[in-house]
Amino acid sequence: MTGDESSTTVGVVVPRSRLRSTLARRVVRVRESLPAISQIVVAATAAYAFAHFVLGHPVPLLAATVTVSSLGLVRDARPWRVAETVMGMLVGILIAEVVLLAAGSGWWQIALAMTVTLLVARFVSPQPGFALAAVVQSLIALVIVTGAPFLRLVDGAVGGAAALIVTALIPRTLRRTELRDADELFDALDGAMATIVRALRKGDRARAERGLERARSLQTYVDAWSGSLESGREVARISPFLRRQRTELQRHERVREALDLTTRNLRVVARRAAYLCADGDARPVPADLLAELARGASLVRDSLDDISVEPAARAALVAVTRRLDPAALLPHGGVGELNLVAAMRPLAVDLLTAAGMPSAEARALLPRI
Repeated sequence: MTGDESSTTVGVVVPRSRLRSTLARRVVRVRESLPAISQIVVAATAAYAFAHFVLGHPVPLLAATVTVSSLGLVRDARPWRVAETVMGMLVGILIAEVVLLAAGSGWWQIALAMTVTLLVARFVSPQPGFALAAVVQSLIALVIVTGAPFLRLVDGAVGGAAALIVTALIPRTLRRTELRDADELFDALDGAMATIVRALRKGDRARAERGLERARSLQTYVDAWSGSLESGREVARISPFLRRQRTELQRHERVREALDLTTRNLRVVARRAAYLCADGDARPVPADLLAELARGASLVRDSLDDISVEPAARAALVAVTRRLDPAALLPHGGVGELNLVAAMRPLAVDLLTAAGMPSAEARALLPRI
């Protein structure tokens, strides 16, 4: 057995590098969950303590369960999502309380309450999670019958209030998540652009097709960044501790909107590049132009952390945008090559917008064709 391998008890050899990688991923997962864990522990404990010691409820179980279920460990803890989940659970508890008063507790009462809860929840909200949250709390309220009527509804309301308060007072590290999602999008964008550039330089159709596939996959990264950015903005809107991040998050939203359009226009460029590379001829001029746009995009990425980089990003993109005249760059070029350069014009405008230039001003830089 070599130093890079480790045998398990059943005789299967597992590389040590894989074990280290698995351990590292698990440690990262725990570290990234610490803010959510802190939220859940503080909110659930506070809700239970308030219901028990202040309101005098003997067993305020739902105060804790509603808090835990509404916050969860997922990174998307937008206030309206938390509030929606709380409302779903309160609906389930209310229906359970009504069934208990009207028909008592038992197996068929449980079935009745669950049926009504699911029907009402599906009518109220299209989100499956809303219905599931409602029916779980309804089931708990019916199985664990303690205290006076509607006491559990009060516990649920206490838990929901605790969840919303903690969302504002102990915000999760949303900015770190948002920046990581942005980095992943820019990494994927750079990879797609680089693949297309190499394909154009060599007239490699297979590589151009890979570039097109990469360009088509960018929407997943855009959606991920959109979700984390929206979460950050909504939490910052209500949290007194994140006021300073509001302006920064608004700037990031402007970059994200521009990058969304950039990825769409890159798909157009990628399709035309794949079509051109079918003949196997190199296209150095379009390749150089797209490479310059890619360098500008990398500066836009750096500006997310440091706004002072934005002028350099604009300058780099302005330099290439002013030259995007297909006829001037390719006086003897074919229709396909001219169309490829023309397709880079909106791509350049989108990147300039991401770098902080108004879109009308960016379009004005384009040479007339």
